[in-house]
Amino acid sequence: MLGLKRLGLLATLVVVGLAPATAAQAAAQPSTQDTQYLQALHQVNLTEIETGNLAQQKGQNQQVKDLGAQFVTDHTQLDQTVQSTAQQLNVQLPNAPNADQQQVVDRLKNLSGAEFDKAWVTAELAGHVQAIQATQTEISQGSEQSVVQLAQNALPVLQAHYDALVALAQTLGVPVPQTSASGTPSPGGSATTPTPGGTESPTPGGTESPTPGGTESPAPGGTESPAPSAS
Repeated sequence: MLGLKRLGLLATLVVVGLAPATAAQAAAQPSTQDTQYLQALHQVNLTEIETGNLAQQKGQNQQVKDLGAQFVTDHTQLDQTVQSTAQQLNVQLPNAPNADQQQVVDRLKNLSGAEFDKAWVTAELAGHVQAIQATQTEISQGSEQSVVQLAQNALPVLQAHYDALVALAQTLGVPVPQTSASGTPSPGGSATTPTPGGTESPTPGGTESPTPGGTESPAPGGTESPAPSAS
């Protein structure tokens, strides 16, 4: 009888011991927000590494080459954290950029010289604005602490990239989105697609319409109409 009681107690302890582990596994399941952010940021990193390599190979301006090299280094390091975090949380990461990002990469591959430099800076500005917005969304809405922490660490890196791109855009005469990267409205009204790397909204490289440097059209809505009766 004593032996049976001990077995019963042992069985109870085993069950109780397993309960916390099961609860921990359930708690480790990241939210949809956390999962999508990890996947999207991974695709941003894949895209930035590829376009950064293109900048070093095809760029005409030395600053474009240097910035491209910096992006490869920074996004490679950032992606190592993304991959390890995703592995811990059992999040499946895509193995390639999304269709829109790939379209940007393919377009850049077909350009060269000064035309490449301007298209590259335009694409990078659009991509970084959206990556910053998505990162800010994760910081405010994410629930898994490790993913939120990753976003907090990524934000200053992305912001530094954006600031460097703005300075380079001014040097090359490339129009800069009329919004701060830290603001919610995205350039070209792409606030509806905050997914990082969703460089599709301002169709990076697809700036043929405003032709980079084509800031010739003064303030939409033209100030030509004399200021409404300045009485």
